[in-house]
Amino acid sequence: MAHQHPLEKILQSRIAIIDGAMGTTIRTYGMKEADIRGERFKGSSKGLLNNGDLFSLTQPKMISDIHRRFLEAGADIIETNTFGATSITQSEFFVDDPRERGGRKDPAFYQRIIEDRFLSDLAWEINEQSARQCREWADRVGTATGRQRFVAGAIGPLTVSLSNSPDAEDAGFRVVTFDQVKTAYAQQVRALIAGGVDLLLVETIFDSLNAKAALVAIREVFDEDDLPANHKQLPVMISAAVGRGGETLISAQTTEAFWNAVKHVKPLSVGLNCSLGPDLMYPFLEELSEKANVAISCYPNAGLPNPLSETGFDLGPADMARSLSSFAQSGLINIAGGCCGNTPEHIAAIAKALEGKPPRILAHHEAAA
Repeated sequence: MAHQHPLEKILQSRIAIIDGAMGTTIRTYGMKEADIRGERFKGSSKGLLNNGDLFSLTQPKMISDIHRRFLEAGADIIETNTFGATSITQSEFFVDDPRERGGRKDPAFYQRIIEDRFLSDLAWEINEQSARQCREWADRVGTATGRQRFVAGAIGPLTVSLSNSPDAEDAGFRVVTFDQVKTAYAQQVRALIAGGVDLLLVETIFDSLNAKAALVAIREVFDEDDLPANHKQLPVMISAAVGRGGETLISAQTTEAFWNAVKHVKPLSVGLNCSLGPDLMYPFLEELSEKANVAISCYPNAGLPNPLSETGFDLGPADMARSLSSFAQSGLINIAGGCCGNTPEHIAAIAKALEGKPPRILAHHEAAA
């Protein structure tokens, strides 16, 4: 029998807690454009403030502080600050848009991006450094509390789509190829592993084909690379973002179709995050929980966006705790936390509310019973 990952053991006995929103929490530190640039990116011609992953390089103390706070709030799993840390997504901040000069983004453009040394090196460094920052704090807090903590390498959805054409006149046109997306993801995966992550999290999936490229990249890295034994087969978590009808936002797969498209990967968990507040997410989570035979994760936004609220979202810690508590009561979840709008205070409230609540029973354990 394959060696059981320590996180799998935890998921059988209790609900594990995943952290909250890095972007939301960064905003509470009042960082300005000059702070994200530091000395290193001082001369950049485009605005960088929305490139939150870059803070791992220019403001590592702040990022480490955020990881510490989420861990002390009770998170079992913390995510690397690498949501957009691929050469493809980083190109948005460092390469001029050809459309501004009457050109277009197309596979030839993205081939240059994939081959660009500056972008490749930058993407690698963000992933590796962010993983190291997480690793240091997960181990430090884990040792201090006597409870192991885990680092999830966050792999986000990209700024381009493999499923849709941006050209209304040409439905077959894609700005990027499957292989280009796979190459960018493979580099991200390698750098996250080099930085010491415990698992890989393909998250906020809007486009199932992009996610498929990420999952193929992960498989190829595991198969092709000469990795240490404990990294030969890191667990993979998969989490989709869905719209009000319960379909992935770009590729429009229903919750069940999405599960059918990814189950061959044999993920540690599958789940939903981002996009909707917990109430709107409930029926789709229920459906996924019925269909999937792996752990179910859920980390919704803190309600819907509200620019007047302090976090930019409606729900406070007590509201999120109440909602996720009701998911647990219904036996739907094994991993819980928060996405946009969720600060360490939200995660602390969720962790407290779920303490002692039994996890969803995993189907393969039912079969064995």
